[in-house]
Amino acid sequence: MANFSKSNVPRFSVDVYQNEYLPEGGREVNAIVTVSSTGGGTTGGAPLTAGRTVPGAAVVLMVDCSGSMEYPPTKMRNARDATAAAIDTLRDGVAFAVVAGTHIAHEVYPGGGRLATAGARTRAEAKEALRRLGAGGGTAIGTWLRLTDRLLAASGAGIRHGILLTDGRNEHESPADLRAALDACAGRFTCDARGVGTDWEVKEVTGVASALLGTADIVADPAGLAADFTRMMEHAMGKEVADVALRLWTPVGAEIGFVKQVAPTVEDLTGRRTQAGPRAGDYPTGSWGDESRDYHVCVRVPAAGLGQEMLAARVTLVLPDPAGGLPSTLGQGLVRAVWTDDMASSTSINPQVAHYTGQAELAHVIQQGLEARKTGDAHGATAKLGRAVQLAASSGNTDTAKLLSKVVDVVDAATGTVRLKAKVADADEMTLETRSTKTVRVKKP
Repeated sequence: MANFSKSNVPRFSVDVYQNEYLPEGGREVNAIVTVSSTGGGTTGGAPLTAGRTVPGAAVVLMVDCSGSMEYPPTKMRNARDATAAAIDTLRDGVAFAVVAGTHIAHEVYPGGGRLATAGARTRAEAKEALRRLGAGGGTAIGTWLRLTDRLLAASGAGIRHGILLTDGRNEHESPADLRAALDACAGRFTCDARGVGTDWEVKEVTGVASALLGTADIVADPAGLAADFTRMMEHAMGKEVADVALRLWTPVGAEIGFVKQVAPTVEDLTGRRTQAGPRAGDYPTGSWGDESRDYHVCVRVPAAGLGQEMLAARVTLVLPDPAGGLPSTLGQGLVRAVWTDDMASSTSINPQVAHYTGQAELAHVIQQGLEARKTGDAHGATAKLGRAVQLAASSGNTDTAKLLSKVVDVVDAATGTVRLKAKVADADEMTLETRSTKTVRVKKP
């Protein structure tokens, strides 16, 4: 099991990278906000701020037990082994439960609407309960999520996390039912989602992770589940601060164009804004451990004369008070706007902004290209995937470049000249689609 120090407490920093200079009449300000948390990965109980302690953690593991998990028979065994490995990775004192998911959700352990407290005895009991898991029935992921939400809410834990495994399409509830479940659970817990094999729907799995601010990935070979589940649980155990929000304040006349997480993955947060007082809004970032993320903030400001300058936005990282008092400020940065007639200054694009604009485009054109390929639009697929190859090469995103090379033959990466492969393995196409939003960090000056 991983060793987590009790002494270290996360400390946050906020850094803003931008070109603040605008030409006369310019109205759009772009900035990359880097949020870093250091000293995470603790067991809890250490003071975070005056009068506040690090909250406890609770995890629910959702295991697909639908009939398709029996084909091949090793798949269900691999899922049981992976869940057992994740349970072994739980640190002592964490509340946990296991849910079996079919067309209904069933509590496997401990049952009775409760969560167990991780320790030697409960880990052994949970693994014994796993041995009795079999496959049969359909798939209704929304029911799994709603049960998980109820269990996590009952735990009273501050860090609330789900891990979901599925091998098939969500065929036993409507898309609207799944959407309603995601809307109901959003902001209440985070969730990592995994698709095993190649018979599941990428947009369903990535949709779960996106709505619940978790990660999504494919495990094409069920034999790799245990290692993947162990990594996921280690990551979850490193979370120490929950419900952190990026609060953006803008002056009169200015407004937020968009807010996107751009590293380690692309995630548009614009539509998730909640009002936080006059001219301020909060954008959810989920739970944090020892990590760093980048956000692209676009602000539209009123036009101003040459030589004028203004505060375009104030970026504050906030942590809500469980008792309903004023939130804690974890870090702050400023986005500025200065109008100039210096052409060199006003036309320069900040390297961070340029890099992540390209990474967001890369994710978009991959998804567009794969969709065109599925619909038989060879010309459109070639153009979009060719542009993706070009962007991946120019930005140094070697992982995405390797995935693209399994779908297209690269003639010239620099110009984006490619040919569609005649035959592509399902696993290769699904891996590219699932991982299309993963980005590479820009080197900071």
